[in-house]
Amino acid sequence: MKKTLTAALAAATLVLSAAGPAAADGRVTLKAAKSGSSYYVMAVQLSEAAKTAAGLDVTVEESQGSVQNVKEAKRRTGGYVFTSPPSLVGNAMAGKKPFEGEDGYDVVRGLFPIPSLTMHWVVRADSGVQSFADLAGKSFIAGGKGSFGERKTHDVFKALGIDDKVSFVDVELNAAVPALKNNQVAGFATAGSYPAPNVTEAAAGTAVRLLGLSAADLEKVKGDQLVIPAGTYPGVDYDVTTISLPVNAYTVASMDDDTAYKLTKAFWTSKAGMTKSNPWWGGVTAGMLANLGAKLHPGAAKYYAEAGVAVPDTVK
Repeated sequence: MKKTLTAALAAATLVLSAAGPAAADGRVTLKAAKSGSSYYVMAVQLSEAAKTAAGLDVTVEESQGSVQNVKEAKRRTGGYVFTSPPSLVGNAMAGKKPFEGEDGYDVVRGLFPIPSLTMHWVVRADSGVQSFADLAGKSFIAGGKGSFGERKTHDVFKALGIDDKVSFVDVELNAAVPALKNNQVAGFATAGSYPAPNVTEAAAGTAVRLLGLSAADLEKVKGDQLVIPAGTYPGVDYDVTTISLPVNAYTVASMDDDTAYKLTKAFWTSKAGMTKSNPWWGGVTAGMLANLGAKLHPGAAKYYAEAGVAVPDTVK
């Protein structure tokens, strides 16, 4: 069931796109997720790092969802950089849903990993929802329209046998928190590293619950098990078991080597400083390069060679 409250929306994904065909002039536009999401905060930090460490002229803008970002990869040139779960990139290269009948995605090249997507399913404490099964008949926002988080919510709900029992509401993700606070919906889903700003906002002044996956649930859904510690959000004084999925920064083959090198170096040399402000960066390691799902851009490969980072053969 679908209800429309407002227009469609963007997702927790960011995109870097440079002016000019090769970004050789150092001007970069960093497109982020909707403001209020953890990935928007990441975009701001990445832009500052690129300016400080690499001298790049970076402008931050909001972006559409991860599916759209991947789809643009075959049409954009030069300085276009986007972030996406590697599974979407893999689906694009293989022509699988939602990229059926499409080609041209072999231009995608990897740069570096970023914090993983952590699935959050938030409900009002007074909604009567204690478990996923209790969402049957309730109004719920599955996530940003067209986002990976929305797709993953539907995948999980289908695996749990409740997807056709929930009344989904189509709104922009930045309308989810007001909708929950005004009791227009029982809850919403969001995908972003914890603590997610929109979940923190929702829990401020409104009693909420985070729905967790049981051991039996985890046997049915796909994703890496992750525990959001008790106390991460106001009033949520218990551990919440959920799933996370890797996310990486990608570009296209036509990006010039120097820009790819500078962006990659700026990220890794600035990571420790960014971690002091937001701990989610601390979980990013070079070992996560194995999850790129695409070949490294030569400029990025140059940095890893200079830094002595062992790069998996699968991405060379």
